Amino acid sequence: MISIRKNAFGSFLKLNRGAQLGLVIVFIFTFIGIFSPLIAPFRFDQIFSEALKSPAFWQEGAKAGHWLGTDDLGRDLLTRLIFGARISMGIGFFVVLFSLFWGVLLGLVAGSLGGWVDQVLSRFIDILMALPSMLMAIVVISILGPSLANTVIAVGIVAIPPFFRLVRSAVLVEMNKNYVTACRSFGANWWRLAVINVLPNCGAPIIVQASLGFSEGILNAAALGFLGLGAQPPLPEWGTMLSDARSYIESSPMMVTLPGLCILIVVVGFNLIGDSLRDSLDPRLRR
Repeated sequence: MISIRKNAFGSFLKLNRGAQLGLVIVFIFTFIGIFSPLIAPFRFDQIFSEALKSPAFWQEGAKAGHWLGTDDLGRDLLTRLIFGARISMGIGFFVVLFSLFWGVLLGLVAGSLGGWVDQVLSRFIDILMALPSMLMAIVVISILGPSLANTVIAVGIVAIPPFFRLVRSAVLVEMNKNYVTACRSFGANWWRLAVINVLPNCGAPIIVQASLGFSEGILNAAALGFLGLGAQPPLPEWGTMLSDARSYIESSPMMVTLPGLCILIVVVGFNLIGDSLRDSLDPRLRR
């Protein structure tokens, strides 16, 4: 099993150009986010009153030192985009951690115990899936209040059902195999049977869903920020930056274009990685 996974990962890196491009994109934005205080030329909330809505350096009327221009309050756009990488990528990371933990835990419990436990948990997840994801996130934010931490919780709750269904389906398949019967015959408890033996064999779909969950988390957080329910000003989250700039889409299009491009590029990078991982870890799709 380990050698198969190593061969799949090797083919993922060596043969798949999309995977390589996705890794480069994600690495660049992750590096920018981690070292944003060192890379950014100014503070993200620093205001330059003499440079309101100044254009980018290649346009007429650009201000020295503001390479991508400034927003309506005179804050440097390049600086806010750099700090926005830290916030948006951080939201995606913690959303995946939150949804991964609860989705895997509930799916493992439902698939391994079965019976009424499986029925109760499955019906609860069905109720979550019956509601539109964004509507569900808005309801959670309305209850908890708009903030960065509550955005992670709201988007994380929405992302639990895919993890639950994947893990439950994989566990149900594994529970019918001979090694599980052998473990039971030796008197293995639930922890050793489900967590130690079954869960590691369900790793491939979990890894793929986690990589795709980054892009979904960033998109949903940006949507909440655009609606004014996510990260609150002056935090430079990309969705919040889009919301602040929508009134100036004609007079200062770069204020809208740049955050939108950042969201687009990062989401494409994570989707390339997720699709490539799926092709590499699934023998039926591997070339």
